[in-house]
Amino acid sequence: MDSSFVLHLGRHTLETALMLGAPVFIVCLAVGLVVTLFQAVTSMRDMTLTIIPKLLALGAVLLLFSSWMLQVTLRFTMDVFAHIQNIGGS
Repeated sequence: MDSSFVLHLGRHTLETALMLGAPVFIVCLAVGLVVTLFQAVTSMRDMTLTIIPKLLALGAVLLLFSSWMLQVTLRFTMDVFAHIQNIGGS
């Protein structure tokens, strides 16, 4: 196990984490912007108005993307275990 392998594994881990988090972050950002614009236009400053739409959007995103997220996580886990097996077999 050399430094290039460790760098590859770290990069692969960060890429997988970004891929899994991107849909949630993007949707929450978009919903937050829309709610903020709505609050600015109507001069409403209710805190529940910002939380409830984000929670609903988060639930919808997780329902829509959960199977894909699970596939990505399983693929990453199988890759890591395959590398562990190769290192242990050497």
